Amino acid sequence: MKIIWHWLILSIAIFVTTYVLPGTISANPSYIVLVVGACLMFVNFVIKPVISLLTLPINILTLGIFGIILNGAFFWLLASAIPGFHIATFSGAVIGAFIVSVVNWILERIF
Repeated sequence: MKIIWHWLILSIAIFVTTYVLPGTISANPSYIVLVVGACLMFVNFVIKPVISLLTLPINILTLGIFGIILNGAFFWLLASAIPGFHIATFSGAVIGAFIVSVVNWILERIF
C-alpha cells in the first residue's frame, strides 16, 4: 500500500509541475502523469542508486549540484521515452525535476 501511496504522491507532484511550468512541461492527456509517476518511481528505485554510486566522485566535487543535474537527466529521459509527456529544454527538465522533488517532499510530509 505504501508503494501505491508514494506513486500517487509523485504523480500529483508531476501534475503540479505541469501547471507551474506550463510552456516547458506538458502532459497530454492528463492521465499520462500516472504513467510518468510510475516510470519515475522505477527509475528512482532501481536505476538511480546505481548511477548515483557510479557518479559519486563527481557529486562530491560539485558539492551535490551534479545530483540535481542527474535528476533533470532522468526527467528528460522519461520525456523522450513516454509519448504525451513533453519537456521543451534540458534546463526546463532540471527545474521541473527540482519542483517535483520539492512538491513530493512537501506532500510526503503532509500525508
